Amino acid sequence: MYGHVEKLAEEIKKGASSVEGVEAKLWQVPETLPEEVLGKMSAPPKSDVPIITPNELAEADGFVFGFPTRFGMMAAQFKAFLDATGGLWRTQQLAGKPAGMFYSTGSQGGGQETTA
Repeated sequence: MYGHVEKLAEEIKKGASSVEGVEAKLWQVPETLPEEVLGKMSAPPKSDVPIITPNELAEADGFVFGFPTRFGMMAAQFKAFLDATGGLWRTQQLAGKPAGMFYSTGSQGGGQETTA
């Protein structure tokens, strides 16, 4: 929402892209909050990073997922995105693809210790 995870993702992309033969892409999941709510939260405008659809995961060889921590869990936007991948799991389109994750929170003890 505020760009912190995006900044971390940009650095991870730089590192991954420095490996020969690796093409790293940044994506963001769809926002689930209405513009009115985002405005009340003083959220800045979204970046120009493309929004991913669940089916685009099938095209990747691997993943590094990043999300903010909300009360010891991933943000609802990311949870909604993962919930939409049921068809990919059912058809095993993501089987055998390595995955990692990173997350961030705005305060010490803000949930990062339980998010993973």
